[in-house]
Amino acid sequence: YSLPFAVQPLQNAFESIGRGPMEAAATLGASPTRRFFTVASPLAKRGYLSAIVLVFAHTLGEFGVVLMVGGNIPGETRVVSIAIYDQVESLNYAAAHRLSALLLGVAFVALFAMFLVNRRWRR
Repeated sequence: YSLPFAVQPLQNAFESIGRGPMEAAATLGASPTRRFFTVASPLAKRGYLSAIVLVFAHTLGEFGVVLMVGGNIPGETRVVSIAIYDQVESLNYAAAHRLSALLLGVAFVALFAMFLVNRRWRR
């Protein structure tokens, strides 16, 4: 089955470590918790970064959760996705398009930055 988009980079990062480093740490007497925090977690840092950036890019456009959890309190819980909705509701499509382009640009920059960081770590 398909894993959620943020879990896949973490799963791939941990699978890419292999069993060798974990078994070596176990033969040196490290507990399972210590093996995770001192061996597996540092080796999976690219997966953590990928998951964080994917979640950030996904939540940029989140709409329903913001309304349910934070509500739409004017001046307090204003986010871009709700601002786009408000502009469309008031038939101000030009402003909605500008905000949408801004949102798209921020998401693109975040994903491009992740690409550059991952590329640098592979060298």
